[in-house]
Amino acid sequence: MPAISFQSVSKVFSSARGRLQALDRISFDVAEGEFFGLLGPNGAGKTTLISILAGLARASEGRVSVMGHDVQADYAAARRMLGVVPQELVFDPFFNVRETLRIQSGYFGVRNNDAWIDELLESLGLADKATANMRQLSGGMKRRVLVAQALVHKPPVIVLDEPTAGVDVELRQTLWQFVAKLNREGHAVLLTTHYLEEAEALCNRVAMLKHGRVVALDRTSDLLSAASSNVLRFKIDAPLPPALAAQARVTGRIVQLPAHDAAEIEQYLAALREAGLRPEDVEIRKADLEDVFLDVMKAEQAMPGLETVS
Repeated sequence: MPAISFQSVSKVFSSARGRLQALDRISFDVAEGEFFGLLGPNGAGKTTLISILAGLARASEGRVSVMGHDVQADYAAARRMLGVVPQELVFDPFFNVRETLRIQSGYFGVRNNDAWIDELLESLGLADKATANMRQLSGGMKRRVLVAQALVHKPPVIVLDEPTAGVDVELRQTLWQFVAKLNREGHAVLLTTHYLEEAEALCNRVAMLKHGRVVALDRTSDLLSAASSNVLRFKIDAPLPPALAAQARVTGRIVQLPAHDAAEIEQYLAALREAGLRPEDVEIRKADLEDVFLDVMKAEQAMPGLETVS
């Protein structure tokens, strides 16, 4: 039995302006104990899919289940199996941190779990904030409380929707250490993130969404091994020649170009010399998940060797 199952899930939003197909026949499973990444650009349908999973929206077609419980027909049981960390910072300003976690426990009928609450507070760096009012916390601390709320009833399935967006490095490390520990103990984790290095480091498998459809679905290691090139990386202080600029990924002074072989690398460097440019800190690296992601998003179809949905 999968921890999460999406079966031909579609979602259509209708308005006076017409119909928007947000999701188009999404199908995949997340196994028990798996760490699964759901990736895609803004507007790809990730949050819509998670809203359907959490029971906050209804699918137009298809079926979604959590630990075998249908999220519509058996909502209460499905929701008890699920802990969701949302993107938005939503909190009740009238309670302190410990009270917030006790109230959240009550929503799931959980009592006398102070030992687990203490473990959550300690593991997420909130022990010294237990009696602080939620209004007094920084954005990063509020984010930690959201994570604790999602885990307070010990759900077997954890959904993290952009959990580290806009937070500091310390919280990211603390969160991933704790979530990785829970995953090792058997909890399934579904993660959406724009930090692709996190997905590469944490996720056993990933699905990539584009325009509401799954365009790639495979093990992370297989996605990386299917990448067709290495990457030439260097720094430069002037604009690139147009021919190179069309192929490059540029971040500030850093330029990255796909490099299939040594001859192509020499062609790039020759073009830079001819333009009177002198690159600095030149290196060649293996393609990472961000390179694969960009290739998939640019392609009309998924990369060869990946599972595709037509």
